[in-house]
Parts: sequence; C-alpha cells; structure tokens
Amino acid sequence: MSTSHERGWDGVYHRYPVRRLPWELGRPREVLVDLVESGGVESCETLDLCCGAGTNPVYLAEKGFDVRALDISDRAVELAMEKAGQSGVDIDFLIGDFASLPFIEGRFGLAFDFGCFHHVDPEHRAAFIEGVHRALDSGGTYLMVCFSDRNGGGETHFSRERIVELFGDRFEISRMNHVSSVEADGVTRYFYEVLMKKKSS
Repeated sequence: MSTSHERGWDGVYHRYPVRRLPWELGRPREVLVDLVESGGVESCETLDLCCGAGTNPVYLAEKGFDVRALDISDRAVELAMEKAGQSGVDIDFLIGDFASLPFIEGRFGLAFDFGCFHHVDPEHRAAFIEGVHRALDSGGTYLMVCFSDRNGGGETHFSRERIVELFGDRFEISRMNHVSSVEADGVTRYFYEVLMKKKSS
C-alpha cells in the first residue's frame, strides 16, 4: 500500500528535488511581481494557494504582505518554511486541500493561484470558486494563472470563453492575458493570467 506522500502532488515533492520540478523557477512569478510593483494591489492579508516550495509567498512577505500559504504536500511546506526562515519573514503555512478552503469569510484582500485551479477536479470547481470568493474581502483581488488550451485539450486546459463562463458570475474580470513561459524543464507552456475582483454576493 502506498503512503500518503507517495501519491499525487505530495509524492512529487518527496520523490524529486525542487530543481527538477518545471514549475519551481526559484524566483517569483513575473505576473505577481508586476501586480505588486505597479501598485495594482496594496499590502494586505493574502492567501497563496498551492504555494509549493515557497518562492511566491516569501516574495509577498518581503513586500509587506501578511501571508497564509497552503499546499497539500507536507514536503513542499517544509521546503517553503525553510525558505521563509532563510529570508527572515513570517508566513503562516498550512498543509491542506485547496478544494475546501478552511478560512473565515472575507479574510483576504488578495488570493494568488499559480497552477492550482487547473488541477481542481471538474466536479469540485464550483465549490473551489465559491471558496475563493468567500475567503476574499469585499472587492478582494484574485490573481489566477492556469493552463491555456493552446497546450492541448482536456479538462486541465482552458479557453478564454471557458474562463469567463466559470468565473463570470462571482468575479469581475479586470484583465486576461495569454502568455507563454519557458519552464525549468525547457518546455514552453501557455497560460492565461487572469486578474479578477470579487463581486458582491
């Protein structure tokens, strides 16, 4: 029988060094840096979904954000805590499933999601979207980066129209950019970077 850290995303962080994981670039994501550096969002209580080895939440904490960072992998969280300690920042790290967000209503001014939503099972998407909406404060910002259908078909890749269909009832979409990124494995992948504001219920 497999142990929990031999399965799924948790197993990935237990089996492979971070340098071999294509989404772990060792630097904060450009779309997040652009949002912060441009003043598009002010320092606030922030949720990083699927934080991985911690590069993005550490960047946010260094910029004065009060960060809660969630990942399903205990090994990823361990690595992220080490990175935060080395950087001298305080972050509240949690091990948990992004499909059911354990936060009080209206807590966060910003939610950052790099590569989390496109791994939510289709039957859980509505609950996930509702959970992010509930966790954000009035007018809170949701910055999501998900796979584009330019990578191929299937349930984990999304068109512009599908993103609007899924999120339009709960969020006002401020910006949606189609971008490419050369990941750590040298493969070019395509994403939608979507900046949204919470709509009132």
